[in-house]
Amino acid sequence: MPYNRENIIMHKISVSLSGHQTSISLEREFFDVLQNIAKSRNTSIASIIKSIDEQRLPDTNLSSEIRIWILKELLKTSK
Repeated sequence: MPYNRENIIMHKISVSLSGHQTSISLEREFFDVLQNIAKSRNTSIASIIKSIDEQRLPDTNLSSEIRIWILKELLKTSK
């Protein structure tokens, strides 16, 4: 499908991180891949997000970190 900004659908995810409820917005395509990775690893999306959150640098955007993590995972499997 050609890129069209109007076709972008955001998906909100609510998770508890370090005892605080937080909400993350990801494009539908990233959410679908994250969901597939979680299923293939027999784990939850929340546990993957928690792991990413624990490893990220302070003051970095969690949604961006999740997208980068997904991209790296996809690149690993494409080799």
